[in-house]
Amino acid sequence: MDNPARAPIFRGMTMTSDLLIVGGGLNGPVLALAAAQAGLTSTVVDAQPEGARKSDNFDGRAYALALASVRMLDALGLWDGLKGDAQPMREIKVSDGRAGDAEVFLGLHFQSAEIEEGPMGHMLEDRYLRRALLDGMESADKVTHRAGERVVAQEVKASGASVTLASGEVLTGRLIVGADGRRSGTAERAGIRRTAWNYGQTALVCAIAHEKPHGGVAHQLFLPAGPLAILPLPGNRSSIVWAEKSDLAEEINALPEEDYLTVLRPRFGDFLGEISLAGDRFTYPLGLTLANRFTADRLALVGDAAHGMHPIAGQGLNAGLRDVAALAHVLSHALRRGEDIASAQVLGRYAQWRGFDTATLLAATDTFNRLFSNDSSFLRLARDLGMAAINAIPAARRAFIREAAGLGGDLPDLMRG
Repeated sequence: MDNPARAPIFRGMTMTSDLLIVGGGLNGPVLALAAAQAGLTSTVVDAQPEGARKSDNFDGRAYALALASVRMLDALGLWDGLKGDAQPMREIKVSDGRAGDAEVFLGLHFQSAEIEEGPMGHMLEDRYLRRALLDGMESADKVTHRAGERVVAQEVKASGASVTLASGEVLTGRLIVGADGRRSGTAERAGIRRTAWNYGQTALVCAIAHEKPHGGVAHQLFLPAGPLAILPLPGNRSSIVWAEKSDLAEEINALPEEDYLTVLRPRFGDFLGEISLAGDRFTYPLGLTLANRFTADRLALVGDAAHGMHPIAGQGLNAGLRDVAALAHVLSHALRRGEDIASAQVLGRYAQWRGFDTATLLAATDTFNRLFSNDSSFLRLARDLGMAAINAIPAARRAFIREAAGLGGDLPDLMRG
C-alpha cells in the first residue's frame, strides 16, 4: 500500500519537493534542514540574492539565542561550526533606571550557575548564522535553495500545493510554509488576517566596542521611553537594542557618529568605560502582530509570518525557532505514522501547540513594555518592589532563568538536548 504522505499530486506534474518554504532569512532555512533530517525534501524560495546573504562583513546585527535554540542548532549539526564565534551569556541583570543614571541596579539578577544546563544562551552575530545556514542548505541533498526568486501566487488542492514564481515557473509540493516575515505574502494570499498595533517606539540597533570586559553579562535597563538592552559579544563588544519614541529615534539615527554616541552615553552609563561604534546602525519600528490563524489548507506559518513581538525579552528569533522545531516535530511524527503531512489533523496539532504559547508570550511582552516604558512614580515603585521580591525568592528566580533559557513548557524533539 502506498504511503499517503508520498501520494501523487497535480496529475501530469512532477513534485518539486515535500515542503515549499517561502522565505530564506533564518527560520526558513532552519526548517528545511530540520525537515531534511526527518527525510522530507524542501525548496526554499528566497527573495534575496545569495550574494547578499553571504557577506562576511559585520554590520552590527546579532541574536540572543536561548539555550533551547542552541540545542536545536546542535541537533542539526550547525553548532560546532558556530560556537567559536558565539558569546555565552552567563548572567542577566534587569534594572529600572532613567536617562542620565550611571549603572543602576535595583531589579533582577539571573546567573547561569543557578541551573544545571549551563549558559542561559549565547549571542551570535548575524553574519555567522546566515553563512552556516547557507552552507548547511548547500550540503543537504534534500534541500534546494532558490535565491533571488519571488513567489507571486499560490494554490492548494486536496492532493497538493503549488507556488508560482515571478518568472512564471510553478513549483509543486505537499505543504506551503510561510517564513516570509511580518508582511507575509503567504499569509495574505491564504486570506489569513492579522491583529496588530504599533507602540509608537522605534528600536535603534548597533554594536559598540568598550574599554572594559563585559564578563558575559547581559543588561536590560528600563528607561522611560523604552528598554535598552546591552548584550555581550565576543571581545570587548556589545550589541545594543535601544527603544525610543519613534520621532526622536529617527532624529538620533540621522546624527553623525559622534553625536549619536553623545546621546547614547548617558543612557548606557560608564560601567564598561569609553564606547565607540563597531558596525552599522539600524532602526525598525516596534509593534505587535499576530496572525489570526497559524495554518490553512496545506499551509503553515512560522516566525514573524505568524507573530511579531516587542524585543523587550529578546525572544523574537527564539519564538520563531520554537515554531520551526514544533512544526518539524509534528511533521516527522506524522511521516512515521504514514499520515498526510499536510492534512488538517496534522497541521492542527502544530497550531494548537504553538497558538497558546505564542499568545502567552506576546501578552507578557506587551504587558512588560507598557508597565516599564513610562516614568510614573507609582508604577516605578510597584515594579521595583516586584522585581526585588522575585530576586529574593530562589525558586521564582530559577523559574525565570529557565524561561529565559527557553526550557519551559512542552519542548519539541530538537530542543530537548
